[in-house]
Amino acid sequence: MWREDAIASRTPLTYGDAGVDIDAGNALVDAIKPLAGATARPGSAAGLGGFGAFFDLKAAGFSDPILVAATDGVGTKLKIAIAAGRHDTIGIDLVAMCVNDLIVQGAEPLFFLDYYATAKLDVTVGQAIVAGIATGCSAAGCALVGGETAEMPGLYATSDYDLAGFAVGAVERGQALTGADVAEGDVILGLASSGLHSNGFSLVRKVVSELKIDYGAAAPFDSKTNLSAALLTPTRIYVRSCLTAIRAGGVHALAHITGGGLLENLPRILPDNLTAEIDGSTWPVPPVFGWLTGDGGVPAAEMLRTFNCGIGMAIVVAPDRADALTKILTEHGEQVFRIGRIGPAGASRVAIDPGAVSWQP
Repeated sequence: MWREDAIASRTPLTYGDAGVDIDAGNALVDAIKPLAGATARPGSAAGLGGFGAFFDLKAAGFSDPILVAATDGVGTKLKIAIAAGRHDTIGIDLVAMCVNDLIVQGAEPLFFLDYYATAKLDVTVGQAIVAGIATGCSAAGCALVGGETAEMPGLYATSDYDLAGFAVGAVERGQALTGADVAEGDVILGLASSGLHSNGFSLVRKVVSELKIDYGAAAPFDSKTNLSAALLTPTRIYVRSCLTAIRAGGVHALAHITGGGLLENLPRILPDNLTAEIDGSTWPVPPVFGWLTGDGGVPAAEMLRTFNCGIGMAIVVAPDRADALTKILTEHGEQVFRIGRIGPAGASRVAIDPGAVSWQP
């Protein structure tokens, strides 16, 4: 049993003494309210501060919708952002990894929520992160309707933080893309990536460490910028272009090319009796991948099952719609390449010759 005199002699403890700054949390909420408000869209007022967020599907234009949800993080790309002190684009990556997964189901992203956890809340850093999230939401046409900020000293190192998020979208009943319409003879279109996107960064960081390159030094594959800036190029968001293509007709399936590359992601949309036949010579591989397999020593086969290698989204389309859809996607800012076709089942679900890929940085 505690003694009353011992208790009386102790200095009163506060949450701040434990390392949690309530005032900083409130300041961050105030700072990001305008950022969230700027992402408002039909169906949502995109306001912050309540216990939950409402979304009106009818106001968004849906009559008989099916909800589609996706969640993801940014992975160890965060370590480079933290090391470089650059936090303004990592939020775009967070949104992109979620909304690109929605569009492959044919779903329109509607709203997004984030989770930001850190050891010690820095309002300036937090505001930069959420500004990136808001930028990503605007690019995807979805509303930033809420989130959670957690200050947890003892769980994270002082400057470390983690990000996660989830997006909810909708598609009219019967219009979801499932891969069931994919047929032999279909054409595979590839949309160019902006670089590494947000996958394989544990391997990237291993290469940087073994080559003993400083993140502030010139990028070995791009002398116009430093290494951290080049590696932090945000993930491309394909929502608006792909939605337009889907609504134009002739799209049978989409695959978001994330961790696992073309080899692991294309089979997720293929019926069991079909193979994706990919010609690796049909698109230019961004220099960062040539550097990884050249100076970095990553074998070509490992590259193809780890990174997107220049193709961030693959679209399977009816052969007679390939040209028209290429034109639509190009008009919406995409670099489009005809990278292959759907063939009968073979020895592997994705047939590609690593030697056909031009890896020169």
